[in-house]
Amino acid sequence: MAKILKIYPDNPQENLIDEVVHTLKNGGLIIYPSDTVYALGCNIFDIRAMEKLAKIKNINLEKAHFSIICNDLSHLSEFSRPITTSTFRYLKNNIPGPFTFILEANKSLPLAYKGKKTVGIRVPDHIIPQMIVEKLGHPIASTSIKDDDEVIEYSTDPELIAEKYDNLVDIVIAAGYGDNIASTIVDLTSGEPEILRQGKGEL
Repeated sequence: MAKILKIYPDNPQENLIDEVVHTLKNGGLIIYPSDTVYALGCNIFDIRAMEKLAKIKNINLEKAHFSIICNDLSHLSEFSRPITTSTFRYLKNNIPGPFTFILEANKSLPLAYKGKKTVGIRVPDHIIPQMIVEKLGHPIASTSIKDDDEVIEYSTDPELIAEKYDNLVDIVIAAGYGDNIASTIVDLTSGEPEILRQGKGEL
């Protein structure tokens, strides 16, 4: 049964963030708010947690393209190949924000990402995921819970989200209503930004 933690963005309680981090370290799954939609997240280095995440999305882990949620650009070199100064500047100008940036992956990716040629990096403009990643000490793997077919309340109201995912996740962070517009996906692998999906935000 999922535990609902009410954490308010204007004054996040550190002890509650610590509880979320403890859950992630122990292989748990969380649902957390972001600057776009509510999202599912887990410890990027826990293969069993990653498999659970893939199962919820009804896909094989090998075929999954989960975003890597960071709190700044300091983790880039861990997951992506070296980038140009202009690409770095472009990222810095648009981070944090409602964007997922596709970069060329390097060979030192976590086990669940092995063999991937690209990775999606995201730095949400939201204090709660930023604090979680900072206290955890490394990024988390993430996927949105948005339903692409229609705007439905269960994907924006944390109480209804908790009902739907009650037996699938360990913690649902309730931080008010979420958005129903996903992030904008930008491919930077060619050196020139290419928008693959226009979502929230203007670059």
